[in-house]
Amino acid sequence: MKLHFTIPVSERLRQTFGSRYVLYSLYLEGFLFCKVRYSQLHHWNDQLRRVFGSTVPAFPPKFYLAMTASMADERRSQLEEYLQNVTVDPSITNSDVFISFFRKLQQDTFKIQTQSASLDVYLADGRVIRLAIQTSDTAERVLEVVLYKMGLSRELMGYFSLFFLQDHSNGVLSVVKKVAEFELPYVSLQSMKELGCKIGIRKWYMDPSLDTMLMGCRAAVNLLYIQALQEIEKNWVKPTDGQMQKLELLQKEANKTKVVFLVQFLELVQEVQHYGYMQLDPCACDYPEVGCSATVHVGNKEISCCIKLPSNQTKEVSFKISRVRCWEVTFLGASTQPEDQGREQTLELRFEYCDSDSWRWIVFYTKQAFLLSSCFKKIISEQLIKTTKEDKEMQVEMPESLKSKKSRIQQSQIAWFDFIPRKRVLFRPSEEDNVFEKIREEDL
Repeated sequence: MKLHFTIPVSERLRQTFGSRYVLYSLYLEGFLFCKVRYSQLHHWNDQLRRVFGSTVPAFPPKFYLAMTASMADERRSQLEEYLQNVTVDPSITNSDVFISFFRKLQQDTFKIQTQSASLDVYLADGRVIRLAIQTSDTAERVLEVVLYKMGLSRELMGYFSLFFLQDHSNGVLSVVKKVAEFELPYVSLQSMKELGCKIGIRKWYMDPSLDTMLMGCRAAVNLLYIQALQEIEKNWVKPTDGQMQKLELLQKEANKTKVVFLVQFLELVQEVQHYGYMQLDPCACDYPEVGCSATVHVGNKEISCCIKLPSNQTKEVSFKISRVRCWEVTFLGASTQPEDQGREQTLELRFEYCDSDSWRWIVFYTKQAFLLSSCFKKIISEQLIKTTKEDKEMQVEMPESLKSKKSRIQQSQIAWFDFIPRKRVLFRPSEEDNVFEKIREEDL
């Protein structure tokens, strides 16, 4: 699936000998990731083609005449699309040529050389694991070391991830973004210091039933348990009074380090509303009418919202992911000032939804739009994996006469997840304004 690479900002700079060049600010998940020149990307594309051949997407062509403003804008859009398309192939994103290129760019952009350093990774209960790392270590490597220190087997790494988190003075916890596997956590953390971010470890799956895959590992059970306690404390989940009493009793027993009560606690908490969901900060939305605000929980194949209407009435709404046809993230503003780059941007996520047998666009105005988009992708990928597994199991038991019928049913279900063709909408503001652009997701 494509990564959330965007290029909302570019700068025209002058070299030592007077010639000009364009420096593109490459954003990942809505935050400044690195800065790069066209020539660097061109050389990197040549390297990719030597390794992966024609599977690499076409690279934007060179201009042999002086670029006009419209040509520069076109190139920026083409480079953005190229970077999104090149990340579709996991064999490319997992390759040394991909990782080493972005490692160097990220370090050069923030002027951080490779050296020994310490990095704090926070657990959900507030404990800190301090790691001795290299500043050039990727998130995948850091996660591997953290889980090893906690006694969690490497085979279960895929169920967890590193995240940038914010603790607010009012006790609210915000998940800012998921750290990409090839990203350098130490470097990214330095670039996001003004936001007061820290790095935490959390489970990374949206289907609560996947907890069962981890029940055989004590370290994994502990991680799930302390995250569940945190989400109850932060009011991310909504236990009834009866559920809360039972959970508190099990928690007292679990605190005696008896793993059987940890498992029982997790089995019970799975029945609680919004368990295993990602909660976003309060945001604005246009459903069912313009001017609404919403608290959004996403997980378990739905977007569950508590919507406050302009009339101050509240409405509980569940948008089923199976009824979402496509979605897009839009930058509403990105600062061109160097001192502002890396700060959170103004974003919106809109999705096309089948509501009462008719299609309509629904918009959430949230700085966590890219995180919400990542959750969408995760839910769909988990559902497709589950569907494929079930399909293989049924192939063994199903008579030949029914297999073609099963295939047709499966295709009609998956069609809901198709993305309509990219149609780029480019706003052209005055020179004093920021650069705006709409980016449509076509990940699956």
